[in-house]
Amino acid sequence: MSEKKKARWRLILTTITLVALGLLIYGLRKEIGGVISNLGKVNTYALLFLIPIEALNYDSYARMYRSFFAILSEKVRYWPMYKLTLELNFVNHILPSGGVSGISYFNIRMRSEGVSGAKSALSQVMKLFLIIVSFQPLLILGLLFLAIGGHVNNLVIVVATSLITLLVVGTILSIYIIESRSRINAFLLGLTRVVNRIVHFFKPSRPETINLSKARDTFDELHDNYKVIKKDWRSLKMPFLYMTVANITEVAAVYVVYIAFGQFVNVGAVILAYAVANFAGLISVLPAGIGIYEALMTGVLAATGIPVELSIPVTIMYRLLNMTTQLTPGYYFYQRAVHEGLGSTTKAA
Repeated sequence: MSEKKKARWRLILTTITLVALGLLIYGLRKEIGGVISNLGKVNTYALLFLIPIEALNYDSYARMYRSFFAILSEKVRYWPMYKLTLELNFVNHILPSGGVSGISYFNIRMRSEGVSGAKSALSQVMKLFLIIVSFQPLLILGLLFLAIGGHVNNLVIVVATSLITLLVVGTILSIYIIESRSRINAFLLGLTRVVNRIVHFFKPSRPETINLSKARDTFDELHDNYKVIKKDWRSLKMPFLYMTVANITEVAAVYVVYIAFGQFVNVGAVILAYAVANFAGLISVLPAGIGIYEALMTGVLAATGIPVELSIPVTIMYRLLNMTTQLTPGYYFYQRAVHEGLGSTTKAA
């Protein structure tokens, strides 16, 4: 690719990012005003705990990736993975697509570490799998806390059991697909064809944006790498542990805001509300799941006995502070990666 085309591509990426970021800020304008007005009512020292919690969260993701790639005989460096997790979070928030944008970006960026697209894609599939599996015990523990506190009603039971069922079914379905070379090829090639048709609709001159032959080779490699992991499931112990820590820190970040408001609510309510809101946020077409996330989290918290007048300002403040502490460094590292050519560099010794 010529320098002129690279410069044009960087300009397009930067423009799209800035527009999406502007839409996100515009969509949160009322929430920003609400947070500012509530700052005088909260313990700002308690809010400072969000910084080490967020740092530990991204540390867990970075270590999870390193331990997972080590299973596939790929040695990746800690700091590049830490930066990439921040970039990935930024991309997934700004360009909502159920994680598809993030997977594509991650695959491109991992070229700088000398990791193939198949191994990068598998790491994202396994990350989702480990998040789901590691969150299930946490969700059950949350229900136990709610039961002890006497906050379990029919609505809570329906929501919790539906969520657990979806997580279990999703886990089983994912394993079923990836277990067979023919099934994983049929599923992923089907998605590839859909993407090619969509692109071809807008750009008739490009009938096959993603080469199906190369895609098939990548999917075969993905399945082969999966079989390496399958031979020794115990090797996933450390990645599972790191994902458990990541889930705990996510919930802890929400709880810290309640503490800042001087309220020690039932932790089970926070666990359930967080799970429901994030699950719905995956399918939202709006950046960061604006509106859907806040409404669902507030609704679930209210169903578990937390007053709406408390849950609304807490949810809004958590969302804004959480995104500020994550998206700001994420945007910085993302822009650096774009201007440096994303994954065009070679792996450092």
